Amino acid sequence: MLNKKTVDDINAKGKHVLVRCDFNVPLKDGVITDETRIVAALPTIKKLIADGGKVILCSHLGKPKGPDAAFTMAPVAARLGELMGRPVLFADDDTVVGENARRMVSEMKDGDILVLQNTRFRKEETKNLPEFSKDLASLADAYVDDAFGSSHRA
Repeated sequence: MLNKKTVDDINAKGKHVLVRCDFNVPLKDGVITDETRIVAALPTIKKLIADGGKVILCSHLGKPKGPDAAFTMAPVAARLGELMGRPVLFADDDTVVGENARRMVSEMKDGDILVLQNTRFRKEETKNLPEFSKDLASLADAYVDDAFGSSHRA
């Protein structure tokens, strides 16, 4: 058995928890055509907010070569809010972890959900450069990898 912690091992109460999700969903004209990956993340998100965590979600979407409105995470945040039956905040920040995102994270209350902008808007995401990892880590007290498809990244 692997000695790995799971989401059940985290005391999320009052903590910012960064969750890497696989929200790389197909879009047609800005509309999600298959929400399976969003639905798959719901149990983890629900568990963390039920425990009183402040949940920060990050994911890539498509293969943009930098900021590109066609690959914004806004439709994902909107659909997630509908599926959760509650507001989901969206940090529309092309640097992913810029001033707007930091301000929104600092204003989160227990049980809040925030979706960051597309991680592929940063070149460091696919090049495994430590600057971006440090930026993301600076937002949170704990990290949960809920995205098998990106768990191979450093």
